[in-house]
Amino acid sequence: MGRVMDLDPKSPLAEAYRTVRTNISFSDIDNNLITIMFTSTKQNEGKSTTICHVAHAFSRLENTKVLVVDLDLRNPSVHKMFGIGNTYGVMDYLKNTRDLEKCINRVEENIHVLTPGAIPPNPTEILSSKRMQNFIKDVESKYDYVFIDAPPVGIVSDGIIISRYTDGVMFVVGANETDINHTKEVIDNMRKSDVNIIGSILNKYDMENNAYGYYGYYYQQDDVRSGRGAKKKKRWGLFNKKKKMSAAR
Repeated sequence: MGRVMDLDPKSPLAEAYRTVRTNISFSDIDNNLITIMFTSTKQNEGKSTTICHVAHAFSRLENTKVLVVDLDLRNPSVHKMFGIGNTYGVMDYLKNTRDLEKCINRVEENIHVLTPGAIPPNPTEILSSKRMQNFIKDVESKYDYVFIDAPPVGIVSDGIIISRYTDGVMFVVGANETDINHTKEVIDNMRKSDVNIIGSILNKYDMENNAYGYYGYYYQQDDVRSGRGAKKKKRWGLFNKKKKMSAAR
């Protein structure tokens, strides 16, 4: 199963991912969050690494079936994380050349992966299509959780388009790699588009001098205003030590 299985399930970092799992599960108790998109401001902040480990953590829950969908149609990398091929995928299904079941990779009993397949010349048009929207609704009805790896929203509009079909968005930030003002601007623009940002993860943070040694973790609750109105929102962050776990995306 590739790099996702390289993480020691008893390590503090694995436990931190399980804590993120818990926080996502309880982030909106009144609404059933099934389809969750992971994105970032720019490339190489670790969103693909993060989504794969979070999905793996969810798949360990009893009777919980998880699907990871790579909709970064410009630069896919989820298949590398799981050590699988990208010969067939979403594009084959959308073009009616292959049944959905034959496009899905069953890496474990409770965790399935759907790669993009061939890279299309017009990703924005593909993502905006009615067929894409229907596809997401279809897989949503078949799984307990659907995690979507989307392109960085600070670079192209693809992520904003995908977010319209999802129940919530997780925002991954690379420590010391992203301009905080740019990140705030991107998040503000997403909220203006009525995007439900349910949390954020600070990735690749060097905690070498921290008392925890291997990883650090913070959790806080405050008022965050969004396009869906002012409400109490929970924010959490996961700090991955650079030297222990480098991000693929």
